[in-house]
Amino acid sequence: MKKSLNYLFLAVAAMVFVACNQNQNSGSETASEKKSTSVSKDADHNPLLYSDECITEREVIEAQKQWGNGIVRIGKIYTDEGDYSKEAADFIQEMYGYDLSSVLFKPTLASDDQFRLSFDAALSYFVGGNDAYPEDKGFAIKPYTKVTFDNSGIINNSCRMAIAMGNYFFTATDGSETKVEYTFAYVKDKTGKLRIVAHQSSLPYKSSK
Repeated sequence: MKKSLNYLFLAVAAMVFVACNQNQNSGSETASEKKSTSVSKDADHNPLLYSDECITEREVIEAQKQWGNGIVRIGKIYTDEGDYSKEAADFIQEMYGYDLSSVLFKPTLASDDQFRLSFDAALSYFVGGNDAYPEDKGFAIKPYTKVTFDNSGIINNSCRMAIAMGNYFFTATDGSETKVEYTFAYVKDKTGKLRIVAHQSSLPYKSSK
């Protein structure tokens, strides 16, 4: 009888030991899962990450309107003697992906420093005033009253990036219009905002004949 009680005691002790280990492991996994969930939640709210949503053609067209309106707005603030440099900086921050990745920006009116791969280089092109880029006169402070996009085509079949190509037309205050060729590539950040990661502009080719 005594031997049976000993066996029973050992069996119960073993069961308790196993149960305790299972609870500890379960608690450890729960903590790990909580940490993973917390990191995931933080990542979901990080605007510097890309969105999983595909880019639609309508979003590209809307982003183009916003870009054109931003150029007009910078010029108007310049004309009104406001802080156009800050407006241009905010515009670049909003429309371009310099805080997301590399940006390939080849603006229309740049010949000495053709490629503006940094935020400061892009800002100089739009508003001038940077001694490192003496050729810049301030593209956006010409100013313009209207910018119109005419897309030759939009490719968005890769889902995570959309590319638009065509002509855009810049209307000056005297009513004159300048046609420029463009190629823009867009990605979508975590907030759902389209951001430009490649921008190439050039004046149409003119034959020497």
